[in-house]
Amino acid sequence: MSGSAIFVACSALPEGDGDEHAVPEALADLGFKTRWAAWDDTTVDFGAADIVVLRATWDYAERRDEFLSWTESVPTLANAAEVVRWNTDKSYLAELGDAGVAVVPTTLIAPDDPAPRWPKGEFVLKPAVGAGSRGAGRFTAGDAAAAHLAGLQADGNTTLLQPYQSSVDSEGEIALVYFGGVYSHAFSKAAMLGRELDESGLYVTEKLAPVQPAAAFRALAEDALDATAALLGILRAELLYARVDLVAGPDGRPLLLELELVEPSLGFRQTEAAAAWRFASAVRQQLA
Repeated sequence: MSGSAIFVACSALPEGDGDEHAVPEALADLGFKTRWAAWDDTTVDFGAADIVVLRATWDYAERRDEFLSWTESVPTLANAAEVVRWNTDKSYLAELGDAGVAVVPTTLIAPDDPAPRWPKGEFVLKPAVGAGSRGAGRFTAGDAAAAHLAGLQADGNTTLLQPYQSSVDSEGEIALVYFGGVYSHAFSKAAMLGRELDESGLYVTEKLAPVQPAAAFRALAEDALDATAALLGILRAELLYARVDLVAGPDGRPLLLELELVEPSLGFRQTEAAAAWRFASAVRQQLA
């Protein structure tokens, strides 16, 4: 089988952040020609590609309606447009929690809701629609939290309120990566809140390292993907890629922080070269 693939980025990062450097070669070995394009480049015929893979569309948060309209115009998009619509609003965490997945406790605050009673200790406020940790902040009760919430609401955002998981400071997050619904590898991410944006202004710089997740983390990631497939009415294998971000809760048990199905970095640089082959095989599987 041969074919053509377009990796989709944005105009500020037209070829992503370099994480996929080994993937085009792995795809070429299977007969695929790969090119990069910004999702809003009107000169590109996305419909002519055998598969269109979302990779670094990190400006979508400010243009979500336009971005979603574009995704619906691309029949060979991976992941599919209906997955993108669901996953670009972090309110999905409440749905997964209702489905029995162990998520970081999440309160949704609508744009016209009054400020809630702040929880004890540290907590996080972040927009339900956002990428690269932009708009997220770590607070304790007080004027700074109220001002941050007011700013998010003034922009029309639904806001997520979550207790800060202190394990992030010492252990970081663990990101488990799946291709075609099958586990590939994992990496750790150090605490990002308070870190600087990269020079593009689209994402917070991350400190990443390979990791072998404990069994409980693997099990929760599997539960999260199963629940997602059930909610969306799809098979796990229909997800070309997924990244499940977990943290240790106060009792040491894992909690789902985010489920990334749209444009996550997949940590190819934090694992062995065979991961690029696994990804290429999953691309071929999608077309088969």
